[in-house]
Amino acid sequence: MRDTLRSPRQRQLRALLRDLRRRRGLTQTEVAERLAKPQSFVAKYECGERRLSVIEFIDVTLALGADPASILRQLIELDRSHR
Repeated sequence: MRDTLRSPRQRQLRALLRDLRRRRGLTQTEVAERLAKPQSFVAKYECGERRLSVIEFIDVTLALGADPASILRQLIELDRSHR
């Protein structure tokens, strides 16, 4: 199964991470600082220019104060509801 940057699952994951960041009241710059990355790193995964590796995903969710497994469960539920 091919999974592109623009696939429905990738879009859902981006939306989950972006919405979580916003609910936490964090800017892209603040998240980037927590990750010791440039702000463009956050901007690129949020807008779909790049994918996150599994390790990066874990780091991002922890920087957002979330449980990575919880985010994955949400993604699975979203995927099931759109089938």
